Amino acid sequence: MADRLTQLQDAVNSLADQFCNAIGVLQQFAPPASFSNIQAAINKDQPANPTEEYAQLFAALIARTAKDVDVLIDSLPSEESTAALQAASLRQLEEENHEAAARLEEVVFRGDMLLKRIQHALADIAQSQLRTRSGANGFSLHGGLGRNDGKHG
Repeated sequence: MADRLTQLQDAVNSLADQFCNAIGVLQQFAPPASFSNIQAAINKDQPANPTEEYAQLFAALIARTAKDVDVLIDSLPSEESTAALQAASLRQLEEENHEAAARLEEVVFRGDMLLKRIQHALADIAQSQLRTRSGANGFSLHGGLGRNDGKHG
């Protein structure tokens, strides 16, 4: 995304392009001015001109681009914005940034604590499942055999 001055320059360039295109199209399709009866005969051979449509199209484009230019100009910092005002604004933004950082650290800390509790609960669940399975298979968790100690007979 470009800065506001670049956006403003692009909008002004676009406005200039639209003016040039509008003039060119209007010159191309405008009926010639009649200087004598000879010119009236030439005009009869030309098809109907779409000048009115082009005029409306370019008027709308130019008006919209001019409005964009106005909005961009209004968004630029004013001359009344002194260095002291800018410094105060930066201090306020820095303070808000520190507050947001402190809130983020608190949320991260609580998230870590919650993660540890979840991991502990999952470990307890896994141990319970292993005990349940080992009891059902006749094996103990300590590697030995349960009721059946491996002796035949």
